[in-house]
Amino acid sequence: MPYLVDGNNVMAQRVGWHRDKPGARRALLDELSSFAQARKVKVSVVFDGAPEQHFADGAGYRGIRVFYAERGSDADERIKRMVDAARERRTLFIVTSDRALAAYVRRCGAQVIRSGEFRQRMQEALATETAKEDDRASVSGEDVNKWMRYFGVGEDDEESDK
Repeated sequence: MPYLVDGNNVMAQRVGWHRDKPGARRALLDELSSFAQARKVKVSVVFDGAPEQHFADGAGYRGIRVFYAERGSDADERIKRMVDAARERRTLFIVTSDRALAAYVRRCGAQVIRSGEFRQRMQEALATETAKEDDRASVSGEDVNKWMRYFGVGEDDEESDK
């Protein structure tokens, strides 16, 4: 199930994002990349405004496809055209808080997730992935004992260190 994200809508969920738009874009791209990797999904994002110097229209960044509104238009119109061109709309998730865009893509058969809800999903996915990484990084007591025996450290040695 691919996601098509209205980037400015999701960025607007963070206070002060407008003070550093390029920084907010890059932060969102990193979050989207982590989300896509954690959930094993494809994600594309569309931003309003001109393309970034390092992220041209259609460029890939850590598994994310980056698009921009065309000159004289906005991200909503670009998203509409992308939905119109999509082969399988029923499995497509559009992330936006724009009511008119949401109504349009629903009529096309796509599913809609509001930006705030999507931000929560991203946070949950990242928290789950972090917990998995922590689990993988932990060593069981049995493994510790095996390694201690391997290196010739016995229980008596531990007690003398205290």
